[in-house]
Amino acid sequence: MEKNKYITVSQLNRYIKYKIDNDENLSHVFLKGEISNFKAHTRGHFYFTLKDETGRINAIMFASQASKIKFQVYDGMKVLVTGRISVYEASGAYQIYVEEMLEDGFGSLYLAFEQLKEKLEKEGLFKTEHKKKIPKMPNRIGIVTAPTGAAIKDILSTIKRRWPLVETILFPSLVQGEYAKDDIVKNIKKAEEFDLDLLIVGRGGGSIEDLWPFNEEIVARAIYDSTIPIISAVGHEIDFTISDFVADMRAPTPTGAAEMAVPNIQDVFEYLNQVNIRLNTSIKSILEKNEKRLSNIKNSSIFKNPKRIYEIKEQMFDMIYEKLIKDIKIVLENKNHDLKLIKSSVIFKNPTILITNMQNKYINLLNKLEVLNPITTLKRGYSVTKLNNNIITSIKGLEKGNILTNQLSDGYIESEVIKVYEQN
Repeated sequence: MEKNKYITVSQLNRYIKYKIDNDENLSHVFLKGEISNFKAHTRGHFYFTLKDETGRINAIMFASQASKIKFQVYDGMKVLVTGRISVYEASGAYQIYVEEMLEDGFGSLYLAFEQLKEKLEKEGLFKTEHKKKIPKMPNRIGIVTAPTGAAIKDILSTIKRRWPLVETILFPSLVQGEYAKDDIVKNIKKAEEFDLDLLIVGRGGGSIEDLWPFNEEIVARAIYDSTIPIISAVGHEIDFTISDFVADMRAPTPTGAAEMAVPNIQDVFEYLNQVNIRLNTSIKSILEKNEKRLSNIKNSSIFKNPKRIYEIKEQMFDMIYEKLIKDIKIVLENKNHDLKLIKSSVIFKNPTILITNMQNKYINLLNKLEVLNPITTLKRGYSVTKLNNNIITSIKGLEKGNILTNQLSDGYIESEVIKVYEQN
C-alpha cells in the first residue's frame, strides 16, 4: 500500500480553499436572500445565515464593513449582499464574506409577524387592562416547554434556588416545528385542569423559524383566553414574539421568567428580619411609653394619697349644697312676700267688695245692651219702614202705589205711597 497517496483533511480543505479563492466567478458575487440566525458579536462582527426557499449559506461580515451599515439588521430581513466565497479550513465549510449589504424589503416570516401583531392589537389582546396580576408568592407553578434542554433546566434550577417552597408541574410540549403550535395550545388548556397560581410558557433561543410556533395566532389566543396568569419566556432578550405581547408578563429569557415568577427567599428572609426589627422597636417604644406613664401615675400625689380625690369631691359637694340651700331660701322668701301682699289686699280682707264690683259691672253691661236695643229706639217714637221685607233707608227706588210696612214698638202699619218727595 502506498501511503504517500493519502492526504490529510486539512490539506484537502486547504486545496479546496485555494481553488475557490482563485475562481474569478466566486471572488466577487452578488446574492439576495433572507437573514436568519443573526448574531452581532461583541467585537463588531456580524454572523448570520443567508437563505431562500430551498437553500442557505453561512455568512460573515467583519467589523470594518459592518460598522458602515446605517440600518438595524435582524432576522427575517431581506437583503442584497456583495462579497466573496471562501472556505473556513477548520470546518471545511464554505461561506460568503460580506463586504456590502443593502436592504431588500422584509422577509415573509417577518411580514406575517407584523400583520398578525397589528390584527391582534386592533382586537385589544395586548391591552394592559386585560392582563392578569402575577401572584407575589405562588404555591404551584405550571411550565409549558420542552422536557429536555437548557430552558427547563434553567427554570427549575432558578425556582428551586429562589423559592424552594413552590410546587412545579411540567407540561412537556413541542416547541419547534410544524406540530408545535397545536401541542402548545393543548398543554395551555390542560393546565387549566390543575390548581395553578401561575403558568410559564416558552423555550430557549433560536432562529425566527425555531421560535415561530409562539407567533401563531392559535397560541396567542390560547394565552389570552387562559384563566391562569401567564409569563411568556421565549428566546433571548432581543427576541420578541406574539406570545410576549399577549401574555400577562413578558420575560427576556426562561431564567428571567423564573426570577419573575417567584420571590428570592433570601430577600423574603431579609424583609421578615427587617419587619421583626421594626416590630420589636415599635413594641419596645410602646412599652417604654407605658412604663413612663405608669411611673408618672405611681409618683403622682393623688396615687400616693388617694383620699385627696374624695376631699376635692367633698369640697365641690359642699359648694353645690350651699348654693342649693341659698337658692331655695331666696325662692321661699319671694313666695312669702307674694303671700303677704295678697293677705294685706282690700279684697282679701273684705271679699264682698269683689262681689259688689262684679254686680256693678253686670248692671253697666245691661244698660249698654238696653241702649243698643232697637225696641227701645222704637219706643221713643221711631219706626222701621220696609218694602217687601227689605228695610228702606232712602226714597230712591220707591214708586207711587208701593205698599209699605211700618214697624212701631207695639205693632205694624201698612200704607200706600201716594207721592214721593225729595228732601230739599
